[in-house]
Amino acid sequence: SNEINFVQDNISISKKGVLRGLHYQLEPFSQGKLIRCLKGSIFDVIVDLREKANTFGCWSSIILSDNNLNQLWIPSGFAHGFLTISKEAILNYKVDKYWNKKNERSLKWDDKDINIEWPLKEIDLKIPFLSKKDEKANTFKEIKLYGDFFK
Repeated sequence: SNEINFVQDNISISKKGVLRGLHYQLEPFSQGKLIRCLKGSIFDVIVDLREKANTFGCWSSIILSDNNLNQLWIPSGFAHGFLTISKEAILNYKVDKYWNKKNERSLKWDDKDINIEWPLKEIDLKIPFLSKKDEKANTFKEIKLYGDFFK
């Protein structure tokens, strides 16, 4: 069935210039996520990692903010990341599977094959603030090598 059962609500707090992602989990722990920005604004990005999809390797973005109150549903099979463009951002995201360390993967934010146009100039940054985990993220080519896409 297409019914979605959320198992957890997560809150994420980030300062301006923090970039998180691009994260995803492999099957059988692949997550659907429903995201909204409760405070501030973010530049939110998804990348299609489903090998059979005609949008495989393509990215798309949306601004989520406490002004527009948009929500973004990210189905399983996509990597997700965001850049905080306000002074601070508080995100709420509901997930339909629990976090699983072993199955968690990261795609590099500035991967040349994906070529995401992050609005860094608009917030006067050359390079965003990254976690250690996200600094070590894999490129699209490496992910292909490891077979870590969705079949």
